[in-house]
Amino acid sequence: MGRGKIEIKRIENPNNRHVTYSKRRSGIIKKAKEITVLCDAEVSLVIFGTNGKMHEYCSPSTTLINIMDKYHRQSGKRLWDAKHENLSNEIDRIKKENDNMQVELRHLKGEDITSLGPKELILLEEALDNGLSSIRGKQMEYLDIATKNTEMLEEENKHLTLVLHQQEMAMEANRDMNDEYQQRVREYNSQMPFAFRVQPIQPNLQERM
Repeated sequence: MGRGKIEIKRIENPNNRHVTYSKRRSGIIKKAKEITVLCDAEVSLVIFGTNGKMHEYCSPSTTLINIMDKYHRQSGKRLWDAKHENLSNEIDRIKKENDNMQVELRHLKGEDITSLGPKELILLEEALDNGLSSIRGKQMEYLDIATKNTEMLEEENKHLTLVLHQQEMAMEANRDMNDEYQQRVREYNSQMPFAFRVQPIQPNLQERM
């Protein structure tokens, strides 16, 4: 007896559904590889499981982007929505502005100015004058800051010098007082009678003999 026809419907059991998905996924990727080799076809296959994991295959002779471009041209369908188109237009606008800024920068450097007319040269001169004024203003600002820092350092140096001088004077006064004290002690000792001299504790051994 032949096998009965299997009804194609969603498999309710999660385990059975996962096993079937794995087998069918491997089978369809195998078929995509076979048709690529046997028929020299360009095949791109993208599969997403219920868990969000992606599996893909693309013929070695092409890329997914090339296949999408071919699909876009031959089907006439829009693959990107208005949001993506606006983003592409914005990127083009930014690139154009960047190119214009590069040209203006070269003009400010004095490069490629032979093609400029009188009006453009006047505007370029005004831009250079404004830039030079801004640079001079910034230089003066830095100079003022440096001058203030120098004055602060000089004041701090004067203060430290004064403190050091005061400490040296205090140390000198302490030395003078100590020298005077030592001198008085020596004078006092020289005036003491000889009878107050300390006698030895041990008796003289020679007197016993």
